[in-house]
Amino acid sequence: MSLAIRLLGTSASRPTVERNVASLAVVREGETLLFDCGEGTQRQMMRYGVSFGLEDIFFTHFHADHVIGVIGLLRTMALQGRTEPLRLWGPRGGARTLKRAEEFGMDRISFPVEISELEPGVRVERKEYAIVPFAVDHRGSRSLGYSLVEQDRKGRFNPEHARELGIPEGPLWGEIHRGRAVTLPDGRVIEPSVLVGAPRPGRKVVITGDTRPCAATVEAARGADVLVHEATFGDEEDARAVETGHSTAREAAAVAAAAGVRELVLVHFSARYSRDASDLGREAREVFERTVVGRDGMEIEVPYRDATG
Repeated sequence: MSLAIRLLGTSASRPTVERNVASLAVVREGETLLFDCGEGTQRQMMRYGVSFGLEDIFFTHFHADHVIGVIGLLRTMALQGRTEPLRLWGPRGGARTLKRAEEFGMDRISFPVEISELEPGVRVERKEYAIVPFAVDHRGSRSLGYSLVEQDRKGRFNPEHARELGIPEGPLWGEIHRGRAVTLPDGRVIEPSVLVGAPRPGRKVVITGDTRPCAATVEAARGADVLVHEATFGDEEDARAVETGHSTAREAAAVAAAAGVRELVLVHFSARYSRDASDLGREAREVFERTVVGRDGMEIEVPYRDATG
């Protein structure tokens, strides 16, 4: 089952020649979820092949560089004849901002726009996964990060052992794999634990939005497959990071190390690092080796921990 992250904008505050402002898409089995929608996001979606058929946009907060792009995206969807509802999610207080975006320009949107305010820890349940918001620490704004958390998968079924036990292939195999004991024609009762291994963990992707390093992110990201963490500044601007409510690359790496994630992806770079963010990568890798410096258009595949899926 496929799961991938597509970075659409990796610049902080303003676009540059090399990078657009904040947005990324998560695509899971053909379903697209958009996180933040900075200016120009719809063009990035076209450029990098992200579907406009998405049904959900999750906003980390409502600073301009994370939300202005939704105005144009809504109008393009209407021009394309969309009729399906679009759900917009964000932290408390966001309904007023998003309603203004929906009404901006006075055009009539041709489809329902459903706006919901989220509280930390209140899960948005979906089939086989959930989106879990958590509070982050960004100066001057009520802000959320988001975890996409998949349900555990069934344990592996052992077909060779099933044949050795004389269980015919077919419906009985399915019953056992679904966790139900079966009775064979000779009277033997086969419990699922005989043929099915322990449940296997699903995947977890964590997206911080703008934030200082904080304990809530460490807890939300514990054991995550991928942590996408802002890294607005390098070491030389650590005081500026504190002042503006952002993180340095080294601080993001410390969060990743504390949470024990598999991979860290850095995004949201100040314009001064737009052409070359390699120093940010170097500083982060001194703390957490498995660090990737994000760039617009980059796709990060998220495999299951057991390589055979």
